[in-house]
Amino acid sequence: MQSYLEFEKPLAEIEGKAEELRAMGRANAEMDVEKEASALDKKAAAMLADLYKDLTPWRKCQVARHPNRPHCRDYIDALFTEYTPLAGDRNFADDHAVMGGLARLNDRAVMVIGHEKGNDTTSRIERNFGMARPEGYRKAIRLMDLADRFNVPVITLVDTPGAYPGKGAEERGQSEAIARTTEKCLQLGVPLVSVIIGEGGSGGAVAFATANRIAMLEHSIYSVISPEGCASILWKDAEKMREAAEALRLTAQDLHKLGVIDRIIAEPTGGAQRDAKKTIEAVGECIDDMVSKLAGLSRDEVRRERRKKFLNMGSTGLAA
Repeated sequence: MQSYLEFEKPLAEIEGKAEELRAMGRANAEMDVEKEASALDKKAAAMLADLYKDLTPWRKCQVARHPNRPHCRDYIDALFTEYTPLAGDRNFADDHAVMGGLARLNDRAVMVIGHEKGNDTTSRIERNFGMARPEGYRKAIRLMDLADRFNVPVITLVDTPGAYPGKGAEERGQSEAIARTTEKCLQLGVPLVSVIIGEGGSGGAVAFATANRIAMLEHSIYSVISPEGCASILWKDAEKMREAAEALRLTAQDLHKLGVIDRIIAEPTGGAQRDAKKTIEAVGECIDDMVSKLAGLSRDEVRRERRKKFLNMGSTGLAA
């Protein structure tokens, strides 16, 4: 069942009317409703294209958070073979907000790690809505160490509102775990490529995206803080999230201009949730290309190239 965002309500009415007509036609074989339904389909397609032609930053935030967007598990199931999940940080527990393991991408051995939000109420609670605790980041460090030891590339799929800010997480060293994960990304002697598939929120995202190559889906977002959090701090009013989204420059288009990311992956008209299969295929092609172009570098060259990338950020692009 298609879920609609607030700004898509006019579209929902048209598509709903088309479906009602077809339901009437199925119930009464004598009724010929296809002509009227097809006309509504064309009107809906034109409206969809118009709505997504020039999305504001705040609307992109809404699309990035759409519950029907493909999540980490969807990408792993579709793109990777021989996936062997690895669990636990060997210290405290296994964090279900972070999933990862060894796999093959087009017959190339890789380590894939990502945030998983879940796709229904039960799984979202189990996955803590993609907000990792310290043990999730320490699990990621363990998997990155394993990949480095066996000389296999690391692929990260980022989709998190941010790291979990709960009392227990803070007591177990949340900020230290995030910092250590970011440090580990910089130390790896194997290629590390990252794709932001939905939300890239705060240090919880940076810890997975300190990569040689970073790609973003067209309507995903990547920012140091959520628009609501930014508005609460700057204006003491979370309702100013639209202004905050504009100021944060969190869209793929702005971040590409600033040199923060390397590629933008086009989404189907209406967002990834409208055609998950096509989106996943595009992400797979992008990952394979990025990994292939880094494959010939030595371990030292991989580290130097990654370090240079981050030192150069902000030196070109949009004015502050």
